[in-house]
Amino acid sequence: MASRTSSPLVHPDTDDLDLFKIMSALTDETRLTIVVTLSVSPGLACSGFTQDVTASVLTRHFRVLREAGLIRQHDVGTRRINTLRKEDLDQRFPGLLDLVLKESVGRVEPYVNAECA
Repeated sequence: MASRTSSPLVHPDTDDLDLFKIMSALTDETRLTIVVTLSVSPGLACSGFTQDVTASVLTRHFRVLREAGLIRQHDVGTRRINTLRKEDLDQRFPGLLDLVLKESVGRVEPYVNAECA
């Protein structure tokens, strides 16, 4: 099936993951909440995230997370599926994602009505 976008989705290689891009992406509360949500509910479609931002703003948040190397996105029909790149992140920066998730407790909560694909 054809992709939803005219250009392919860009994901950095594991060796190209940059700690400062990753940390910068995580400074935004919405993006941190997306990461926390994906940690407990992997494989969610973009449409499964409900919050108080427009679709275009949410799209930008996903792009920042993808380009930083925190998530991987792929299209299935008309849905864009999101997963954390935990294995890649652990290979490049061992323990970083676990630390981020641990430190996020009490700061953000996963989206409760996120629907799996």
